[in-house]
Amino acid sequence: MLKDRAIGLLAAGQTLIWAAMFYIFPASLLWWETDLGWSRGDLTFAITLAVFASGLAAPLAGRLIDTGRGPAMMGTGAALGGLCLIGLSQVTGLWQFYALWIVIGVLMSATLYEATFAMITRSRGAAAKQGIIWVTLIAGFAGSLSFPSVHVLAEALGWRDATALIGGFVTLAVAPMLWTGARLLGPPKPRPSPGPASPSTHGYLRSPVFWLLGIGFAVSAIVHGATLHHLLPLLNERALSPGFAVMIAAMIGPMQVVGRLAMVATGDRLSHHGFALAAFGLMGLSILILALAGSQPALVVGFVLLFGGAYGTVSILRPVIARDLLGEDDFGAKSGGLAALYMIAAAASAWLGALIWGAGGYGLMLWVLIALAGVGAVLYLGAHRLAGH
Repeated sequence: MLKDRAIGLLAAGQTLIWAAMFYIFPASLLWWETDLGWSRGDLTFAITLAVFASGLAAPLAGRLIDTGRGPAMMGTGAALGGLCLIGLSQVTGLWQFYALWIVIGVLMSATLYEATFAMITRSRGAAAKQGIIWVTLIAGFAGSLSFPSVHVLAEALGWRDATALIGGFVTLAVAPMLWTGARLLGPPKPRPSPGPASPSTHGYLRSPVFWLLGIGFAVSAIVHGATLHHLLPLLNERALSPGFAVMIAAMIGPMQVVGRLAMVATGDRLSHHGFALAAFGLMGLSILILALAGSQPALVVGFVLLFGGAYGTVSILRPVIARDLLGEDDFGAKSGGLAALYMIAAAASAWLGALIWGAGGYGLMLWVLIALAGVGAVLYLGAHRLAGH
């Protein structure tokens, strides 16, 4: 599959765009808090606005993909995203910070996983799973690239120059890479006749399967987002060294890759359904370990092994299970609709985490996330049973 130039370019491009446009937020949070003087709640509200904007824009991105404009959308979105990062390096007011993150959020809907997976599915049909797996295997290292890079560059240049440098790289190098990879995917495969489980155009919005599935995975977005965005401040509060905290955050990406490799290795022996249940269960277990870990490094390492591995399978499972339960017809629109729910929940995650932290500290936040992992599993099970699988 790596001999497939389109998939190779998209995999490399997704690694870099995720590192620059998404992971730069949790990687820079403590720098911003120290230098800009804004509260943690004020800062995390920016990523809430960004991901909320991304969720609202996701259906439009799906429609553009369905009309064959995906490559132009992705290349332009990445180029503009890099320019926004350059603008971010110059902010002096909170309103500027919010405005830029709203625009970055809209551009995320055009450039990150949802758009990429929809284009691969549209082009490759039933064979899309292998391409999606390869993209996520490689792009799983985005966090491992972002956390240490931001730390080193900000230490050497200051966070402003570091952010501007990253933005320039995205515009000049990453945008052409994504545009070329998307173009090389080729035309869409002819769609099979819709089966009895495939809703007609936009009929999926009336389907309880769509809503249970969408909300179930959206809950997993809250669990992941709140944990990821608050991980460095949480470990800092536990008096763990900054170097160890950055290492733990950087391990999430490789552990996601390990989870995806395990999915590939056992794919013939465990169904998509089995993997989904395991992902929800292990996410809850990992947060439980983190809640009980205190400042014990070994338990914190145990948390990241399970958390990264479990969540690593979710990015593959979401489009694959959506296709299984909702059908392939108008997949760009369905994918966009599911992405809207997922991204709105992800948008709320960092800010909700800050609110819970303000009310009862990170201990309370972690116990709430454990409960939410269980809720997500129940909702997913309901979708699976209603779909008749």
